[in-house]
Amino acid sequence: MAPDVRLANRDDAAAIGQLLYAFNREFDEPAPPPDALAERIRQLLGGDDTLVLLAGAGPDGLAVLRLRPAIWSTGLECYLAELYVSPARRGQGLGRALMEAALREARNRGADTMDIGVDEPDLAARRLYESLGFTNRSGVDGPLMYVYEREL
Repeated sequence: MAPDVRLANRDDAAAIGQLLYAFNREFDEPAPPPDALAERIRQLLGGDDTLVLLAGAGPDGLAVLRLRPAIWSTGLECYLAELYVSPARRGQGLGRALMEAALREARNRGADTMDIGVDEPDLAARRLYESLGFTNRSGVDGPLMYVYEREL
């Protein structure tokens, strides 16, 4: 049985803030405190360019999507900003359920592409994305692809 995935609303901001904080702390990345993340999520969910999907009763996982108008098509581009499943719930299909729901939701909102940045050592995430049709052509049939970022 597939895990339940639902679209979050502003009332879910505290739980989303906790999940995002746990995600960054798990990988020793800096993070604002959960209440600050919750407030930012409340703000973002008030617009039309950010959506969050939640899975599990806790909730135990999330997918954060950002949408923007595309340059090369009349559709939207969707960026998977975050995908996280609590360690205790990994391997139970939550990540796949979140990704399948994310793809559906992005298409339903008019997106015609989705992009993701993933760290090289995160093999589980890379396998999940590749099993859903995402490609990184590096070394196979195209040039090596990089994702760069910089604080401003």
